[in-house]
Amino acid sequence: MEKLIINGGTPLQGSVTISGAKNSAVALIPAALLADGPVVIENLPHIQDVEIYHELLREMGADVLFEEDWMEVDGRPMKPMLMPNGRVKKLRASYYLWGALLARFGEARVGLPGGCDLGPRPVDLHIKGFEALGAEVTNKNGVMTIRAKEGRLKGARIYLDLVSVGATINIMLAAAKAEGLTIIENAAREPEIVDVATLLNNMGANIKGAGTDIIRIQGVERLHGCRHTIIPDRIEAGTYMIAAAATRGSVTVENVIPKHLESVTAKLREIGVDVKVMDDAIQVNGRDEYRAIDVKTSPYPGFPTDLQQPITTLLTLATGSSIVTDNIYSARFRHVDELRRMGANLKIEGRSAVIEGGNRLNGAKVVASDLRAGAALVIAGLATQGTTELEGLEHIDRGYENLVNKLLSLGANVQRVGREQKERQQQ
Repeated sequence: MEKLIINGGTPLQGSVTISGAKNSAVALIPAALLADGPVVIENLPHIQDVEIYHELLREMGADVLFEEDWMEVDGRPMKPMLMPNGRVKKLRASYYLWGALLARFGEARVGLPGGCDLGPRPVDLHIKGFEALGAEVTNKNGVMTIRAKEGRLKGARIYLDLVSVGATINIMLAAAKAEGLTIIENAAREPEIVDVATLLNNMGANIKGAGTDIIRIQGVERLHGCRHTIIPDRIEAGTYMIAAAATRGSVTVENVIPKHLESVTAKLREIGVDVKVMDDAIQVNGRDEYRAIDVKTSPYPGFPTDLQQPITTLLTLATGSSIVTDNIYSARFRHVDELRRMGANLKIEGRSAVIEGGNRLNGAKVVASDLRAGAALVIAGLATQGTTELEGLEHIDRGYENLVNKLLSLGANVQRVGREQKERQQQ
C-alpha cells in the first residue's frame, strides 16, 4: 500500500509552476478525435487521467504519441467499437467520448463513467442534449449506445436545466460537425469550456460565445489538425495558494491566469491572507491569525467546488465559526471524518460543513476518498506539527502532477513510500 508521509509544521517557501489544466485536458483529448489529421496538445499535465486516455485511445485504434508534456492524437485509424470498459470505468471524464465519437462516427457505445464517487452527476443533461440533436440513446447492461438517427446530427436550441460543465462541453463536441446551428442556453462559463472551444475553432469549427451563458455552434463538415496549448490549472493553483496560507508560508504560484482565480483570491483575503496579484503569478503570504468566513460553491466565476475541501481544511485553523456550503456536489464532504481524526472540530449539516476553527491539528493516519479530499488532507498534514500518513494516493494521482516533487521544492518534509513494492507486485 502506497502512503504519503508528511512531517508537518514547516511553512512552505518559494515558487511553484502550475501545470496545464486537468479539467481541460480530459476534454481536449477526446475533442482531438474530431479532426481529419493529427492534433498536438501542449502543456499537458502528466496525471493518471491523461495516462488512461493515452492507453484507451491506443486500444481504440487511434495513433497517439505521448511525451513528457504533450500528446499528438490522430483519430483517422479508428473504427466504431465498444469502448474498453476496464479503462473507461477508471475515468470519470470518459463521458466526453460520447460527444466526440458521436460527432466522428454518428455512433458511440461507451461504458458509464468512473472516477471519483461524488454523488449524483447530471449525465441526463448530456443525454437530453444528444437527443435534441437527433440522436437515439439506449442504456443496456451498463453500456450507453448513442446513434444519430439520420446519420448526421442536426443543430438545435438546447436549454440546460442545470449549469453543467460536462454537458456544455459534450454538446459542443457533438454539435461541432452537426448540420446547421446549435444554441446552448444556460451554458456553463468555466475557463476550461473556453479552452475546448478554442481548440475546436483552431481545428476549423465555428463556435461563438464560449465563456458566456449562450454558446452558438454552426456545424461544419470537416475539422483539421492543429496545435494547441492548454491553459494553466486554476484548481492546482488554488490548492497551492491554500497550502501556503495553511502553513503560514510565502509562495509564489507561477504560470497562472489571475482572472481565473478571482474568487479564490477574494476568499483568502477575506480570511486574512496577504495575496499579491501579478500578470501571470500570484504571491501568497500567510499570517499568524485567520478569520472565520462562510464559503458557498457555485459555477464559475463563483468559488469552485473543486476547492471546497482544501479551503475547509484552512478554515479549521481560523478563529471562530465558518460554514462551507457545496451547492454542486452534495457528497463532497467525505474528508470531514478524516479531518476529525486530526483534531478538527466540524460537522455536516445537509450540504454544509459547520467548522469551529482554532483547534490545533495533530498528525494521524488518514485515507483520501477522492481527488480533492486528498488535496485537503495533504494541506492538513502540512499544517500540523506532527506526522501524517495518507493513503488513497491513486485519487491524488488523477489530478496533481508531480505533487511530491513540487512540495519538496517548497521545503515540505514529505515522502512517498511503497511505490517500489507496488511496482514489484505488478511485474
